[in-house]
Amino acid sequence: MGEQTAVKFPQEVIDEYAALGVDLPALFSAGHLGERMGLRIVEAAPDRVVGTMPVEGNTQPYGLLHGGASAVLAETLGSVGAMLHGGSKKIAVGVDLNCTHHRGVRSGLVTGVATPVHRGRSTATYEIVVTDEQDKRVCTARLTCMLREVTAQDAGSVPGVV
Repeated sequence: MGEQTAVKFPQEVIDEYAALGVDLPALFSAGHLGERMGLRIVEAAPDRVVGTMPVEGNTQPYGLLHGGASAVLAETLGSVGAMLHGGSKKIAVGVDLNCTHHRGVRSGLVTGVATPVHRGRSTATYEIVVTDEQDKRVCTARLTCMLREVTAQDAGSVPGVV
């Protein structure tokens, strides 16, 4: 679970963060919760973020993918998109998450794709579609993040921010 695969970033994002000496994989990762859940971000750009998560280990008592697990996947992917949109001078903070669960999944891997609905100066909203291995929609989510300026106080708590 702790293994990290290489995330595909657009070259301009790599250049922006490299100039600051920021560790992109650490900054745009699934975090500790995502790691425990087996979440993997495989593609990340402001206009599209893709990630996967196993169903096994993320189920509720009936053996179905837990709705909260779908929410974690959705919020992670939408937040990464919002962070990339905001750039290196802003931090994305989730303020609203809405999830509609369409069908149950008992095994395999689910894939989430986050695409922007709105990308402004102070907020970013992403739609996240979670599908099963047969490409059937499992969950549709919408995440709105507030984008706020990085402060000196953030230095100790945000990976890669100095």
